[in-house]
Amino acid sequence: MDIKPITVFQILAFLLFSAIFCNAQEPILITQPINDNQLVTLAGNTRPEAIGANDRGPVSDSMLISHMLLQLQRSAQQEQALEALIDGMHNPASANYHHWLTPAQFGSQFGLSQHDLTAIAGWLSSQGFTVNSIYPSGMLIDFSGTAGQVRVAFHTEIHNLLVNGSPHIANMGDPRIPAALAPAISGIFSLHNFSPTPMYRLRDYTVPQGFFTSYLVGPGDVATIYGANPLFRNGIAGQAQTVAVVEDSDLFNPADWTAFRSTFGLSRFGGQLVTVNPPSSGQNNCADPGANFDDIEAAIDAEYAGATAPSATIEVAACAGSPTTFGGLIALENLLNSTPPSIISMSYGQCEAFNGAAANATFNAAFQQGVAEGVSIFVSSGDAGAAGCDRNSQFDFHGIGITGWGETPYNVSVGGTDFEDSYLNANTTYWNSQNTPFYESALSYIPEIPWNDTCASTLLANYYGYQQTYGNGGFCNSPNGSLFAGTAGGSGGPSGCATGSPGVNGVVSGSCRGYPKPSWQIGFPGVPRDGVRDIPDVSLFASNGFWGHYYLFCSSDFGPCTAPPSNWPGAGGTSFSSPIMAGIQALVNQVHGVQGNPNYAYYKLAALEYATGGLTNCNSSLGNGVAAGCTFYDITVGDMDVPCTIGVGSECYKPSGIIGVLSTSGFSYKPAYGANQGWDFATGIGAVNATNLVKNWGIVAP
Repeated sequence: MDIKPITVFQILAFLLFSAIFCNAQEPILITQPINDNQLVTLAGNTRPEAIGANDRGPVSDSMLISHMLLQLQRSAQQEQALEALIDGMHNPASANYHHWLTPAQFGSQFGLSQHDLTAIAGWLSSQGFTVNSIYPSGMLIDFSGTAGQVRVAFHTEIHNLLVNGSPHIANMGDPRIPAALAPAISGIFSLHNFSPTPMYRLRDYTVPQGFFTSYLVGPGDVATIYGANPLFRNGIAGQAQTVAVVEDSDLFNPADWTAFRSTFGLSRFGGQLVTVNPPSSGQNNCADPGANFDDIEAAIDAEYAGATAPSATIEVAACAGSPTTFGGLIALENLLNSTPPSIISMSYGQCEAFNGAAANATFNAAFQQGVAEGVSIFVSSGDAGAAGCDRNSQFDFHGIGITGWGETPYNVSVGGTDFEDSYLNANTTYWNSQNTPFYESALSYIPEIPWNDTCASTLLANYYGYQQTYGNGGFCNSPNGSLFAGTAGGSGGPSGCATGSPGVNGVVSGSCRGYPKPSWQIGFPGVPRDGVRDIPDVSLFASNGFWGHYYLFCSSDFGPCTAPPSNWPGAGGTSFSSPIMAGIQALVNQVHGVQGNPNYAYYKLAALEYATGGLTNCNSSLGNGVAAGCTFYDITVGDMDVPCTIGVGSECYKPSGIIGVLSTSGFSYKPAYGANQGWDFATGIGAVNATNLVKNWGIVAP
């Protein structure tokens, strides 16, 4: 990677540029001499896997670690002012309504002072690091160095680890920095190479062939089920809109996107695909990653963002990662600090407790900046039920945990559903047995349930004739039920470890604290009074075939995409629902302009609907009988419970039980989580009707 170190002249030029816009009252946070012998610890930044049992010794001191990101923090007064400004930007009664900032304006008003940036950059240089760039936000510094320099400067060693047979590197303790710098530094992203997870699940073959009739889902079905076709017929298909998907891989073959659109009839809408390696700050810190093991995620994101915004420009923004920094984060930061698109979708994640305090703070700061710039940011809620720290496990071991990449107050968290028609034995009511020329078979809106592939699903247990899922006589411990051990399903839950350090083995406890509950969730029907941010916000179909339905996508990784598409690869996961919802937002933006954080409007519209009969008339279980004017469909049947085992901190209420939460009595547990009337952890507000969303948007966001 050809990276030129930032020079002293460039640092001074950046600071001079910032001074032009600087608020004269900008606080100075670094007020004491920097003494390398007076240190503070950046707590909550050691992976739970960094233990003696996995330790294979230190890496070489000469190992180069490029593009570490130093996340900075502003003063409490600046933070309060920024939050008030963002609220005003989304309040039609405010003078700041929809007055979005540029990256330079954001940095001048809410970045660190020139004095503090100079002090931090100077200290990094004094430790032997190369300062690659200071981002225009004034909140992030890209720097590189060796493992030896990390050991000396941050007082933590980076070791080789062997975790479940896989080699990794990670810091063995929390970093420490001079106390004088602590008021201005949040942490380092990151000092390990535990990669985030793409939130797709390939087709589930657990259910025997023929058990349910399979009706596969393509773009035409999505448009029918979620009410986008009336918009398309009226020329609202995302024209002049850009939806960016952030990746750490290029598409395996850009021709796959064209084949996908041609097969499903999207080519007639126009639209285009662009692939960029976005630079920022005048530094080329974004190298082309090429196609790698994440190219499947890139294909899913690009294809399905264009499924609901078929006339939009779909921008695949991809950067190569470094030994310790995810390339998609570099792409995200560079987009937000150059020419931000109006909509971004991200389909990767790690559980909040494992992610660490600095990484959580980095995403929070990035999304906060994006919203202030008018960007609508959509993030997959996850694909492991409420067991976000136990993806790909047979059971939950760590208790309730959600993604640390999409639970901030500044992004829309998009959850996952399944269709209820197979459970109701009503396939023919909702699907046409004969496909159209573009392989569409959905007839209308279809009743939805939370996506849940596991034996802890009460619906699956009932289908097999069991009254309960847990215990000796429960479905999970039956011969049939044991086939469905796992944690695959739509994710949701309370923010529990955005800051602080988790307990033993990464369990959410210790000094962990969640993000405060955002204003638009307070008092909403069904949202618990738990004082923290709860996810998801909305949900769309995301199953990978459990009840006979899954998405089709084109990736010549699996072979050529030739008709019929039923021979193409199939998958599910909130990797699909996030870009689909981002595409729907492009339809809103086409009519109503740039919107920033859509949650302000989503929750207002849903509250109005639920207060005027929507809890009854817009109940998803009505299927094709839902009221014609519903903006959201309230999902009230099913759950996203997953099986768990008794362990340290594990929240089971019976051996071989299901993941649960402590009841108010303090002595028993209840499953986590079921679908209920109003908002719930399983599906959030619920699913959406795109046409009614666009039509009604002006009621709350004129």
